[in-house]
Amino acid sequence: MVRDGRWKWAPAILALAFAISPTGAVRAQDDDLARRFGTLSGVTHISLSPDGQRLAFVAPNKGQANDLFVVEIADGAAPRRILRASGAPEMLQWCRWATDARLVCQIGGREKIGEYIFGFTSLLGVDATGGNVRTLSTRRGANAVGFDFRGGSVIDWQPGSDGGILVMRSHVPEANRQSASLIVKDEEGMGVDLMNVTDGSIKVIEKPRRDATEYITDGKGRVRVMGTHPMAGRTGNLSNTRRYFFKAEEGRDWQALSTVDISSREGFDPYVVDAASNQAIGFGKVDGRMAALAVKLDGTGKGETLYRHPEVDVDGLIRVGRDQRVVGVTYATERRHMITTDPKVSAMATSLSKALGGRDVYFIDASTDEAHWLVWAGSDVDPGRFYRYTPAAKQLRPLLDERPLLADRALSPVKAIRYPAADGTMIPGYLTLPPGRSDAKGLPAIVMPHGGPSARDEWGFDWIAQYFAQRGFAVVQPNFRGSSGYGDKWYQNNGFQSWRTAIGDVADAGRWMIAEGADPAKLSIVGWSYGGYAALQSGVIAPDLFRSIVAIAPVTDLARLKDDSLKYTSGAITRDFIGSGPHVREGSPAQNAERIKAPVLMFHGTLDQNVEIEQARLMQRALTSAGKKAELIEYPGLAHGLTDSSTRTAMLGRISTFLPR
Repeated sequence: MVRDGRWKWAPAILALAFAISPTGAVRAQDDDLARRFGTLSGVTHISLSPDGQRLAFVAPNKGQANDLFVVEIADGAAPRRILRASGAPEMLQWCRWATDARLVCQIGGREKIGEYIFGFTSLLGVDATGGNVRTLSTRRGANAVGFDFRGGSVIDWQPGSDGGILVMRSHVPEANRQSASLIVKDEEGMGVDLMNVTDGSIKVIEKPRRDATEYITDGKGRVRVMGTHPMAGRTGNLSNTRRYFFKAEEGRDWQALSTVDISSREGFDPYVVDAASNQAIGFGKVDGRMAALAVKLDGTGKGETLYRHPEVDVDGLIRVGRDQRVVGVTYATERRHMITTDPKVSAMATSLSKALGGRDVYFIDASTDEAHWLVWAGSDVDPGRFYRYTPAAKQLRPLLDERPLLADRALSPVKAIRYPAADGTMIPGYLTLPPGRSDAKGLPAIVMPHGGPSARDEWGFDWIAQYFAQRGFAVVQPNFRGSSGYGDKWYQNNGFQSWRTAIGDVADAGRWMIAEGADPAKLSIVGWSYGGYAALQSGVIAPDLFRSIVAIAPVTDLARLKDDSLKYTSGAITRDFIGSGPHVREGSPAQNAERIKAPVLMFHGTLDQNVEIEQARLMQRALTSAGKKAELIEYPGLAHGLTDSSTRTAMLGRISTFLPR
């Protein structure tokens, strides 16, 4: 172990040292809490150089701007900013070392053209000193598989050539952006290029294919699997199935591997190719739950189950090293667990977790020779810190705090709970109480349903839940039926088609909080995305339960969501996901606004590509027409995640003044 050597590159935490009235002191304290928790993570992406001696990390700046820093891992070293993205609209999405002297970054953003919101990306290279900035790949236009202006995705960082990477990128047709009509040619579609990171020169490895959406290599520079997503007839919409093909070890032709149904999640979904065993590793269902599977790439179709869990989905692969080899799987019950097959990695994870007080440990990156490892460790009461671990020297060097503004805060432990739904089913979830509290008696409380709906909450640090706990609220996060991660029976028909069950479980979380002693006059519900939908729809079915409703970027009208999706090639998939029938109107809070009694506060970004802002505007009009108390705060230029520190800080402060406490 070495002494704490974290760099103070983040804004310093300043004490409030001026004289103010008691009321002003409370306000200043509230504003300081909102700033500490609303400020974005200080590290949004981090990479270890191939020789293990330097870090590159992306950190937020003002607004949506962000910066790339490089720093030597040595005592007294200071980070050097070598690149900045303005955030208007370009942002640095990630940066990674391609060689010891050169980095590759993906720039991305969103633009609104007419009624459409488009995403775009491009790749650029930059020297570690900040010089020789060169655009490697960029496209702006509509491609054959959706409106994503893709400038390339790196799929292999060590294909065998010095300074070369394998890039999957779209060859994009010219298009009329207002109507998004396509002029499709044979050479258009998704292909793979071997790209030189210094001069941008390319060699075509896989010719563009119109229906291709994905390529997977073996980590050694060979493309072995291709994913396609064909159109459904002549509708211009993507079908509900993806098809995968493979190449044999010495073959050149594509052979059928598997078919995946997007709605039912049936079929083998490959994620990685293991060169040593000549098999694709991915996920598929076993007894109604996702399991880790492997299928031989030799034409026999022979497969095996690598790992399954009897209660929850296996949902992740543990991948390490520059070649991103698979060394295990991960799944979440009450907490996330890792099953590792590599004795070296398993021993490192166990010893590091023990040395760090039982914190969760994840391997982020490694030097080429794996003499040095970049590690993240954190917990429910620790937002996380990055370390460099050198096994031979038994040296664990602290590097960067993920959220330096919270380094001196005593956070609240997160407790796994189960509560009864109306039909007696026990619903899992998490409870966060104010620091020092062991129960919710007499406290104001918040039910906070997760987004998705194909998602679930997990044990760990949550900036919103921890903020409200600091403000004196008890916060419960239910994994209601309709959540993913628990298999088909729990998922049901998804949280929209099975909304009565899902929203019923959410409302029952509020009733459980009252039974646990929380103040029924100060019970609120706060949700983001699908969670915002759940918050509003809970106000429809249980109008006397919640005393205030906060919805961030919410879905409010299912029919409108279906109609909006038809502007894009994924429209048929969204249509089938939502379904048809009485539930479309009955499950839309904007169509039932007259039943809501509690005051409503909403927030939404104008460039939200996940849930268009018209959803919130429609809800606002419906509530106002029904004579209800409602407010919508719009954030120009921001997308679904509202990734701007000042915006999140202001939002937390506004919610705090809105909720009863």
